[in-house]
Amino acid sequence: MHEMSDGAVVVTGGAGLIGSAVVWGLNNRNLTNVWLVDDWTKSSLKARNVEGLSYDRTIGVDGFREMIRTNDEDCSAIRTVIHLGACSSTTEKDEDFLHDNNFLYTRELCEWSLGNQARFVYASSAATYGDGSAGMDDLDEDLSRLEPLNPYGWSKHKFDLWAKEQGVLDQIVGLKYFNVFGPNEEHKEFMRSVVSKSFEQISNSGEMTLFKSHRSEYRDGEQRRDFLYVKDAVNMTIWLAQNLESKGLFNLGNGVARTWLDLG
Repeated sequence: MHEMSDGAVVVTGGAGLIGSAVVWGLNNRNLTNVWLVDDWTKSSLKARNVEGLSYDRTIGVDGFREMIRTNDEDCSAIRTVIHLGACSSTTEKDEDFLHDNNFLYTRELCEWSLGNQARFVYASSAATYGDGSAGMDDLDEDLSRLEPLNPYGWSKHKFDLWAKEQGVLDQIVGLKYFNVFGPNEEHKEFMRSVVSKSFEQISNSGEMTLFKSHRSEYRDGEQRRDFLYVKDAVNMTIWLAQNLESKGLFNLGNGVARTWLDLG
């Protein structure tokens, strides 16, 4: 068992949807030795997401990366890194930005964690599976067959591949979150979950707009997704962080794919 009370727990993306909920989950386990890392300049709503939560300090992304790169003496307190911070926009086209923000940042934290005996848990993504034609098994040996559909998915997939090639997947935990929804999504704006957008539409008009199907085998509204409530995602994340026998890649979902029509 990895004792998360021993030393600081860094949560990157700590003011986001999953990150703020992870901090909530840690607090519910009487853990307040938390460092929140996030880009606090992008949305004033992020500060609202962490109101009422207990933590030791907040740090900006650039400042934290510099601390890691220089192995700042304060970093000696860190014993757990839960790395959820990333650009999660599936429409982002700037591949250089995604390479730095999603791949290099994750690699820096992984290398530092392994070199300093810190538990490293990071967010991969179900977007790495692309259209699913290569399967959706979270097996290390299947990684080379995957074909993500967008630069975001590739930026996540690149780190999974790097970790496998470096032989470190058996020392870290990668989380392939599926369609997570729940409180504290407002800052994501157009990238909010379909559940969040649909709830708003139904509340305002009594109706919801469904995606048009672009595959002949699925009628409009019959496309399927695995929806996962954020507090369930939190319980899985913290459990995997605590259990040292957990290593490699893990799919984090509800386990049942549901249609948009069913959601409505």
